[in-house]
Amino acid sequence: MPQVRDAFAVLQATYNDGCTTPGNCEYFLTRVLNNLDDLYDSMKSSPKGNGHFAAPLTWIDAMQEALGGDFTFPNLKRHQKLLLNTRDKVNTWMQSHPDDYR
Repeated sequence: MPQVRDAFAVLQATYNDGCTTPGNCEYFLTRVLNNLDDLYDSMKSSPKGNGHFAAPLTWIDAMQEALGGDFTFPNLKRHQKLLLNTRDKVNTWMQSHPDDYR
């Protein structure tokens, strides 16, 4: 299990990618989803406890609920805005908690 800071660094790398390159959108959206899931797992297993990460865990839970277990590209594309908004909210939260990723 990667530490929170390592999982967050991987998620931040998605800012250098996107759905603008032909044929890349499926890879990109799946990557954002997987990176958020990995960060979620890292936060859940962190010694800081779930209370410390309550907001990002709630956002990722809500995203997962909206996806309804359907991780196919058409469903990810349909929820693209939610995926990216979740990533962005988590990023903003993490940037305000530098001790979690340094």
